[in-house]
Amino acid sequence: MKSVKLTAASLLTTVLLLGSITGCSQKAAQIEPPSSVAAVTTEAPSSQTVSAEPDPGAERTITDMAGRTVTIPAQIEKIGTFGSVGVLNAFVELMGDGSKICNDMPENFTKNDNWKLQYEFAPQIKGGPIFEANKEIAMETVLAAKPDVCFTMTKETAELLEKNGISAVYLAWSEIDDVKKAVTLMGEVLNKQETAADYIKYFDEKLARAEELTKDITDKKSVLYGSVTTLTQPHKIAEWWIAQAGGVSVTDDGRKEDTLTYTLEDLLKWNPQVMILTAKSQIAEIEADSRFANITAVKDKALYVTPTVAHVWGNRTVEQPLTIFWAMNKLYPEIMSRDELAKEIKYFYSHFFLYEMSDEQVSEIIDGK
Repeated sequence: MKSVKLTAASLLTTVLLLGSITGCSQKAAQIEPPSSVAAVTTEAPSSQTVSAEPDPGAERTITDMAGRTVTIPAQIEKIGTFGSVGVLNAFVELMGDGSKICNDMPENFTKNDNWKLQYEFAPQIKGGPIFEANKEIAMETVLAAKPDVCFTMTKETAELLEKNGISAVYLAWSEIDDVKKAVTLMGEVLNKQETAADYIKYFDEKLARAEELTKDITDKKSVLYGSVTTLTQPHKIAEWWIAQAGGVSVTDDGRKEDTLTYTLEDLLKWNPQVMILTAKSQIAEIEADSRFANITAVKDKALYVTPTVAHVWGNRTVEQPLTIFWAMNKLYPEIMSRDELAKEIKYFYSHFFLYEMSDEQVSEIIDGK
């Protein structure tokens, strides 16, 4: 058998060559942030870093947003979500831990394809156990699944799970800054404190960018968000993101209630220049109804459908910065171009969700399809 001998020089050359190849491949894989905002991090292609390596056999306690002390495992491997699963799954996926969600979505989320991308972000949930039906918790199913921790936005659900020996963390979101508190708590629970801090920095930078882009708009467009079928504006947070996008919401009356109901007479009086709708079917409904014919948004064909990605962008979601830029693109495309919006979308889901959006998916999101 022949023996192979390498000189010191040839060994050094080989090592340097391999290092060069590795470095090039790493650079090729890195997703650059959109040019409109400085990079949130330049140390890695994503924000997903674990702050500490916990002892898998240990336990720890956290305080949730109801002030409850919750004991959880040091290492979280299985996560359950209850109630507003679109919102809650998005929080988990933001941390890069979508693969740990152990339950499928309830029927009210799967009866149409609005939440189809949830099965892209967390494919293992498809066909998994369903923890709720008809607003009732299937406790035996939950116990059999053995989640390490569960998330809910309902105190009663958290307390019921706790009574059955399940660690349940309550998240609340009523005011704008609550998203930062919820993300911080999620980072603590999932040992992703650095990721949480990274998102908060990203969130603040995006708001600052939106303010810069819209500061010189003198003739702001009037906007209606909601359902013309039920004549409702479903979430107060829309008043905020419309303003952030440079618009004026016709339903912004300073109310404290989350949902606003109005009349057809109100709508005709407001005469919005842009209508952002909650369902695709409403566009045809509006165009076929002569009562809406004289509304400026209808005459100008300025009718758009809110995207649903991890969750409905018009409602409460960690994707809210993208909602602002999407709305800005519809209101003022000369300020936020389609290409720039596409870059923002790709960067967000790559950086936080660890998911690479295709051009086709991005186009569907922008067009509300």
